[in-house]
Amino acid sequence: MNHFLTKLSLASAIAAVSLGMTQAQAAEYNFTFAHVLIEETPNGQAALKFKEEVEEKSGGRISIEVLPAAQVGGDVEIIEQIQMGLVDIGIPPTATLGNFEPRTQILDLPFLLSDYDTMVEVLDGEVGREILDTLEDDNMHGVNFWGAGFRHISNNVRPIEKPEDLDAIRMRTMQAPIIISTYENLDANATAMAFTEVYNGLQQGVVEGQENPLANIYTMRFYEVQDYLSLTSHAYHAYAAVVNKSSWESLPEDLQQVMIEAFDNGRDTARELTQQDEKRILEEIQDEIAINEITDEAREAFVEASMPVHEEYKDIVTPELLHKVYDVVGIEY
Repeated sequence: MNHFLTKLSLASAIAAVSLGMTQAQAAEYNFTFAHVLIEETPNGQAALKFKEEVEEKSGGRISIEVLPAAQVGGDVEIIEQIQMGLVDIGIPPTATLGNFEPRTQILDLPFLLSDYDTMVEVLDGEVGREILDTLEDDNMHGVNFWGAGFRHISNNVRPIEKPEDLDAIRMRTMQAPIIISTYENLDANATAMAFTEVYNGLQQGVVEGQENPLANIYTMRFYEVQDYLSLTSHAYHAYAAVVNKSSWESLPEDLQQVMIEAFDNGRDTARELTQQDEKRILEEIQDEIAINEITDEAREAFVEASMPVHEEYKDIVTPELLHKVYDVVGIEY
């Protein structure tokens, strides 16, 4: 009987594998979707919803394999693989994309987007579409902007209540020139480090602080190795949803439309989950880390202190594009 059950189990396993192979082979388009986030994050969940919707609404003509948690490398490596066609889809941060297309960095200028509604107006409007279109020359098709909320600063030295408080703090940043410039302008010591290495870097004292949205701070448990969390909301952590250009152009118009709708629903899911999570996160970690908000007066000081970075990057992101964003957000020039 045991021998029979073993053979039956083996046959069942082979049948399951065969079914999976048949389903994959049945798809006309097999795409990979790589990102660095763990699946529990809002964007990690949105990526799974995107996969489910595309496969269902395409009638199985498109198959999506999601590769989370930096399985194929960090954001820079994922972007390179998308350009080469080794990966089809990604949601890299706009700041990291700046290493490939400098104009995408515009969204990471400090204190440019003041609140959620302004963010939506810029990212989902005509200016956002113009920013995405800059990626076409880099072998990527930009579809829309996902995101993980506004970024905040944590560190082990002092609460950040005014620009001067960042003086000499060793800050981990993304591998993104504009963010490095932001902290150097505020007299901090900026160090680029892969997202997956940040916890150990903070724990071992290689860096003393970092900046991230609350969802990332929570899921990566940075609050365990940090003393202070300052709710600066200094930049929106935008992800550009991008597809390898050849992969995108291989799709007929009806399947492109399926993808566009799923990307939009993924974006909305990520934003909704992020908003739901942020209040809960603050309540859960308030006994683990000292949390402070900055005053309106201090925010004005931060905005003023950030203007040299805007000026430094004006010609890089182009004055025309910067002025279009300024017109939407209400900054005079």
